Amino acid sequence: MRTSHPRISIALLTLGAIALGGCGSSTKNSTSASRHSTQATSTASTSQTSASPPPAVNEPAAAEHPTPVQFPAAKGRTLEQLASTVGSSAQLGAATGTFTPGPGRLAFALNTSSGAFVYAPTAVYVAKSPTSPAKGPFLAPADPMSVAPQYRSKQNTGPGGIQAIYAANVPLPHAGTYTVLSLTRTQNGLIGAPGEIAVAASSPIPAVGQRPPAIATDTPASVGGKTSLLTTRVPPENMSSVSFKDVLGKRPVALLFSTPQLCISRVCGPVTDIAVELQQKFGNKVAFIHQEVYVNNQPTSGLRPQLKAFHLRTEPWLFTINRQGKIAARLEGSFGVNAFTQALQAAMQ
Repeated sequence: MRTSHPRISIALLTLGAIALGGCGSSTKNSTSASRHSTQATSTASTSQTSASPPPAVNEPAAAEHPTPVQFPAAKGRTLEQLASTVGSSAQLGAATGTFTPGPGRLAFALNTSSGAFVYAPTAVYVAKSPTSPAKGPFLAPADPMSVAPQYRSKQNTGPGGIQAIYAANVPLPHAGTYTVLSLTRTQNGLIGAPGEIAVAASSPIPAVGQRPPAIATDTPASVGGKTSLLTTRVPPENMSSVSFKDVLGKRPVALLFSTPQLCISRVCGPVTDIAVELQQKFGNKVAFIHQEVYVNNQPTSGLRPQLKAFHLRTEPWLFTINRQGKIAARLEGSFGVNAFTQALQAAMQ
């Protein structure tokens, strides 16, 4: 159905993590919202995944390989003018919320108003306001999040779950607020989804090239052998045999902060499953460490000290660290097999 008010949809935009709940968002209330939501049910991940409607547009293979010719050139046009080219609208659900000046990774999902996912070639445009000249298109290839059945957790087995996440590298030269517009090419024309990015002057979260804090991550010894405190994944994974502080600067490390069962989004289970699968391929070269998020796995007890040491307020986050003990890659929110693999390869260089 063609939207009759593209200008209104741009003018009244929000980047509200529509598809991905509270995970990965850096808004002030994201952690609080996560805690309140997880108190209601400890099986949110399973119920959300199984309740998801089937994709509204289902072209995942094409979504992985967008090309510039599929999208209109900006040519000095504003986002409002570009929005006038769309035939229908979608909702942009943010998977990233931490931005500082410079190139930024904007990860997101696209949904219809009913919650159905949209998978097709997609690109992003960026401007200081809806009426400012836009830059773009910046291609946003879909990154698959599916794993082989033997690596799939019970939190990630229901039908209709997220299959892939979009991500684009966008220029954010200054602190402030930016308007974004994603355009998705389908057989029936363009689908548009507006959003907004808040860029802070700086962030305390360790960045690429920096040495991370030498935290002591949980191991069987530190929790008295209580596996349930090490991971909420069902079945449990094996990513806690060593503490992060003991391998930092000695070998490449993949440090994943996630809580598969208690995360209110649809992505903590899938990204942890990706880690389990990639551990089988890279485990002899990289130390895989999974750190749960809440004290005693109780959201009301607050965040674990390991997250506080990294200044994290949301989950999931992935840090890969090279042999020199410096961060080689950092991924916030949702990420797929390709991004995870590239982060591992960066740490192994």
